[in-house]
Amino acid sequence: MNIVDPEILKVWKDLLDGGKPLPEWFLATQIARNVSDVSPPVHSPGVCVWFTGLSGSGKSTTAEVLAGLLQEHGQQSTVLDGDIVRTNLSKGLGFSKHDRDINIWRIGFVASEIVRHGGLVICATVSPYRATRNDVRNLVGHDFIEVFVDTPLEVCEKRDSKGLYARARRGEIKGFTGIDDPYESPVNPEIRLETISCSPEENARFIVHYLIKKKYFVLVSENNSIS
Repeated sequence: MNIVDPEILKVWKDLLDGGKPLPEWFLATQIARNVSDVSPPVHSPGVCVWFTGLSGSGKSTTAEVLAGLLQEHGQQSTVLDGDIVRTNLSKGLGFSKHDRDINIWRIGFVASEIVRHGGLVICATVSPYRATRNDVRNLVGHDFIEVFVDTPLEVCEKRDSKGLYARARRGEIKGFTGIDDPYESPVNPEIRLETISCSPEENARFIVHYLIKKKYFVLVSENNSIS
């Protein structure tokens, strides 16, 4: 299913290529600025680090730690957090499969434009459906790094400070991922993180080492080593 007409997509790309802002009805103003303004050092190609996993798995926490660690070493990045995006970019969308697909496609489009302009973007969203994640991978291209935060459901439920899992178990929330709506785990993610014995800081450092190995990130000096 084509969520966005190819002709509309072409118009958006032409606007960006011409240095014009994207329409505010589609992008929150700040996100639109990020698409246009993020410009890392010329030696760094653009890349999308896409965190996926159950609610409470540790995606957002690890993403924020990663962004801070990169900033400490001179690498600017943009974080697109699923919960925040829903209040801006995808305000008004529900949680049906169709609406979830649209939400993920929109995040993927923003991410692809940041990557296309040479930026480093970190996305943290449940993104439960494998086919939709693959659509985003195809949209971004080969500079897409899927990070599966592989935290068991029972652990996510214990971490749930908002009580969402408990409400879903009681039937108060319908279509909750992991309870009455499926989460389709990645088959071959570039990175798989374990969060029970590894801290967010340890996992973030692992990702930084991966980015360095793949030449997406270069330390400013030898003294700025990642421990």
